[in-house]
This record gives sequence, C-alpha cells and structure tokens, in this order.
Amino acid sequence: MGLTREHARDILATYIRAWETQDPDLICTIFTPAATYHERVLGEPIPDRDAIRAYWESKVVRDQANITCELVEFYVDSERDTLIAEWEARFDDLVKGERKHMKEIAVLTFEGGLVSSLREYWASEQLGVLPR
Repeated sequence: MGLTREHARDILATYIRAWETQDPDLICTIFTPAATYHERVLGEPIPDRDAIRAYWESKVVRDQANITCELVEFYVDSERDTLIAEWEARFDDLVKGERKHMKEIAVLTFEGGLVSSLREYWASEQLGVLPR
C-alpha cells in the first residue's frame, strides 16, 4: 500500500506546525535518517536528518520569526510514494530585516512512511521593512 492522502495531510500538518512553532525536534520526526532536503533545488541538498536539523536551527529558529503558513493544495501519487504540496507563508526575515511573503511548491518522496527527499521550488517578495 502506497502513500495515502490522510498520511500526506498528517505529514504536511506536522511540517507546517514545526515551521510555525520553529521546532527542530518536531521537523525531524517526519524525515528518514538519510533524507535529503533541497532548499534550493539547483544547489547541493542538505544530506541527512542531522543536517536538516542544523539547517532548521539556523534558518528557521535563528533567522525567522512570526511565521504563518497555509496549505493551498496537495497531490498524492501513491504508486510512487510521492507528495506534491503547495503552500503560502509569511514571516519576518531577521537577517534581511524585512517581512516576507513566500509561495512554494514542494515535492516529497517517502520511504516507510517518512520523507526521504524534499525538493522546494519557491519565490518570495518583500512585504515591508521590520522596525529596528
């Protein structure tokens, strides 16, 4: 039996909750130990769950704040254990000192019910400058 829509929805809910609450422990619960994460799909992937946690601690916990994310839609290919999700987020980019709006498509593949690969395709725009 392949990936179900219900399991995909649960994984996405966990991902969004981990992002909004900036929780590196929670994000690690959805990835296999050898999972890869392409934050910038043309760059090198983040190579495993420990590195994903480190990335999350720096990029999400240290560099972002006031995060909201809404799932727009998702599609499941149960024969290939693949999930394609679209979401929209807003957050404070503390490094650049600006409020951001992001739209993203992510392609997630699964092994044993956990994410084995995540590839992000996104665009963002500045909504305003953060007060100093």
